[in-house]
Amino acid sequence: MAEAVTALAAISRRRRTASLLYEAILLAAVLWCAGFLYAFVQHASGFAVPRWVYQFYLLLVAGVYFVTQWGKGQTLAMKTWRIRLVSRNGGRIGLGRGVLRYLIACVSVLSLGAGFVWALFDSERQFLHDRIAATRLVSA
Repeated sequence: MAEAVTALAAISRRRRTASLLYEAILLAAVLWCAGFLYAFVQHASGFAVPRWVYQFYLLLVAGVYFVTQWGKGQTLAMKTWRIRLVSRNGGRIGLGRGVLRYLIACVSVLSLGAGFVWALFDSERQFLHDRIAATRLVSA
């Protein structure tokens, strides 16, 4: 089965980029709703909290969104562009692998996309966070 996964893993850059852009729009909507809820609760309680608490909350919301969707195999953007996330052996990823992938992807974003640029030079076009978490994107 691993050979079949390897054969399917070469997703075009166009599809990956389109999926990432769509994912950014969806994530903005999720974070907007989470921010609205946070502002409502903060206003109702009357407590002022430090900015880092709000930023950590949004990072946590994004993490929950991605890890739960990846655990099912696809986010909405990935479904739209017929991309599926699997483990190296072709099965579903577990919670630990999803959290690791998310944390490494966050580091990639904070390093000005270095982990995403990695895919331009990778022989199998995998992102750095996929390499480290032993996951891969395949055609659905």
